Amino acid sequence: MTPVHTLNDGTKLPAVGLGTWPMTDAEAEQAVAEALGLGYRLVDTATNYRNETGVGLGVARSGVPREEVVVTTKLPGRHHGREETLASFEESRRRLGVDYVDLYLVHWPLPRVDKYVDSWRAMIELREEGLVRSIGVSNFTREHIERLEKETGVLPSVNQIELHPLFPQEELLAFHAAKGIVTESWSPLGRATTLLDDPAVVGVAEAHGVTPSQVILRWHLQLGAVPIPKSADPGRQRENLDVFGFELDPAQMAAIADRPHARMGGDPEVHEEF
Repeated sequence: MTPVHTLNDGTKLPAVGLGTWPMTDAEAEQAVAEALGLGYRLVDTATNYRNETGVGLGVARSGVPREEVVVTTKLPGRHHGREETLASFEESRRRLGVDYVDLYLVHWPLPRVDKYVDSWRAMIELREEGLVRSIGVSNFTREHIERLEKETGVLPSVNQIELHPLFPQEELLAFHAAKGIVTESWSPLGRATTLLDDPAVVGVAEAHGVTPSQVILRWHLQLGAVPIPKSADPGRQRENLDVFGFELDPAQMAAIADRPHARMGGDPEVHEEF
């Protein structure tokens, strides 16, 4: 059984999830069904991944009771604004084929557009109506989150951010911890980098008799973050979930992140994804 975090709204979030970007609908249906069969209970998609239909079919096909699966999707930038958010959510819910969404996130803040607070108010409404169990954000900075709290009084339950040993985000992690916000890590294995071949990572893996990816995912867990690695391969899915039987010591944790740090994805202050 995968351990869980209790979110600041009282709901539960599994400690590891399955990412689905950039799978097609057909790939997502297969991967989600297989992952749930292996024991995953957290699945991550987004309107802009264009695979919500496949994710929903995979959940239905898996045979796992709906109430046991945490289905996450995200609001795209083109739908920021109160009415737009409500309409976009209904489209996501229809594609997913579900009565409710477990975790609904604002995908990017888009500060230039400056409607993310309006979208947040709409998401609060959706939660109050029972159509969404938990609401959160993705790629938000401390300042963006503080503005949400100041203007609405409601903090996100989750902030899904770029997080891996090449970009460890210590300050934002500390802010999340102080505010009771759970961190989710996208690209937790450092997509398109040589991180998994790094001698320090390989050395730690050999010391524990595990793979480099398992070491990196364990590093996330010990930071208190929830990694959501993407894989359509059942063997890799099984490996990515098998990270609870060993523990990294402080020196190993430090060695894994002891490297030049650089962001791979967009800067939330300027990145726009519509």
